[in-house]
Amino acid sequence: MSLRSPLGKVLGLGSAKEGSAHWYAQRVSAVALVLLGLWFFLSLASLDGATHANVVAWLASPLHAALALLLVVTAAHHAALGLQVVVEDYVADKGRRTVVLVAIKFALVVAAVVGALAVLRIGFGVAA
Repeated sequence: MSLRSPLGKVLGLGSAKEGSAHWYAQRVSAVALVLLGLWFFLSLASLDGATHANVVAWLASPLHAALALLLVVTAAHHAALGLQVVVEDYVADKGRRTVVLVAIKFALVVAAVVGALAVLRIGFGVAA
């Protein structure tokens, strides 16, 4: 039995005032991924049977390169948001949670940089 008041029990456990921003960011990035995914799928379908040179020329277009970069960055951001929610919900130990969240963000930043460099190297011949 605790002598703490009901207010004392919940004080500091309430809203962090960040949940709605995170929720909206996840939804906006999901909509962006749907639109970018449709563009990517339809573009790849239109390149069916194209040679390597044709695909490189397609990706060298500034519009296609920009959209491909947006797809890579948005996918990494959306994954980070979603994985953060999962880790926060299911990893109870605060130290372990922090380590896992930092590792996930690091891995996704590396993946986004590798993806962006791949788009730039394939489309524009930028040396890595």
